[in-house]
Amino acid sequence: MTVSVTLFLSLLGCHAGQPSVEPSDTAIPTSEVITLHGEWIIDTYEDVMLDPQTSGLKYANGYLYSLSDGSAHETQTRRLHQIDMQRAKITQKFGPTTFHPRVQESCFYSYLSNKPDYEALVPVPNREASGDSGEKVNAWIFVTEDASRSEPLSAACQSKYAQTGSTLFPTLVVRLEAGDTGLVVTHARPVQFPTKLSLNDKQFVEVGDFPNDGIEGLALKRDGTLLLGLEKDSEGQPRVFELEMDSEFWSSSDFAIARDSGLLLPQFESGNHPINGMDVYYPSAESDGYLFAAARNDNELWIVDLAKRKATQRIKLAFTAPSLGGALETGEACATSYVMNNASIEGLAVVDQEVWMVNDPWKVNYMKNVVCPSDESRYKLMAPLLFKVDITAIMP
Repeated sequence: MTVSVTLFLSLLGCHAGQPSVEPSDTAIPTSEVITLHGEWIIDTYEDVMLDPQTSGLKYANGYLYSLSDGSAHETQTRRLHQIDMQRAKITQKFGPTTFHPRVQESCFYSYLSNKPDYEALVPVPNREASGDSGEKVNAWIFVTEDASRSEPLSAACQSKYAQTGSTLFPTLVVRLEAGDTGLVVTHARPVQFPTKLSLNDKQFVEVGDFPNDGIEGLALKRDGTLLLGLEKDSEGQPRVFELEMDSEFWSSSDFAIARDSGLLLPQFESGNHPINGMDVYYPSAESDGYLFAAARNDNELWIVDLAKRKATQRIKLAFTAPSLGGALETGEACATSYVMNNASIEGLAVVDQEVWMVNDPWKVNYMKNVVCPSDESRYKLMAPLLFKVDITAIMP
């Protein structure tokens, strides 16, 4: 990665005086592929990360931060990883998570305290960071996805939270605080998705019951609206829903009511086309902004107009990984890097005029990336890479 970086908090848009770009009305031709060159992320023990199954990426405090999902190695789960983006290196780990008494007394403590499926990540603006005061804290929001391996809710909790509009076990929006005392889950709210019945609309396409194809992306608009990226609905289409995150949001344990965003997303006749990592980008203070979303199966970056005027642009991407070198089985020297067979991008963060991405090694496909024998050990460890691209390259 060779492009220089000017850092900023993506929730606030561009700094004054920084150049910004708006997308053209014509999408970049699908035949044009933009290649992103990755760097192996180095852990605190000076080697590549061990199977973190990265599920979120965002920028704050001068660093990138990531989460690990429920399928990661036990040393990575329930932790927040701080990444020096210039060196692609983990500089600090927060966690494992502990729990505020209000969460311990909730219906969801058993799931959250065992092996929960943490997905996506957004930093909380300081003013709203504490549910009870305006003090500055390091607060984050993530969402849960697959709870199929967890114990069922109690009868009373099942009755209270039965109308999820999606999976049997509700999707949870969860709030974290990271600090000197560790990583604390302070709040958790279940999400209720709209249904044909609740909307009185027989044509409405419901979310469906797909425990491992749920919400994988989060982005927080500057008006406080939380966007939730769904991998697929009951008809196999990716969707974006939204929640209003007002000052009273965390004071309730009732369902948080999601609504369809109405964003102009691509529609597909067949196949799986999930969206995963997401973030918002505001070219100017006056702009309605854009949602950048990684479509992991398609190796695409989608640029979605938040004003719902322009069609979504689908940018074709390719990803390379550096090689350790040595020789191929033929005796020929290994190249310095290779285009990956399967990257599977799952985290995305807008940082000033750059988009940063991290992959989630797909266990059934990751070894397909091995070309040079010396690289096999890194792929066996399910080690992720960090990528970036200039916004000017994708929004000419």
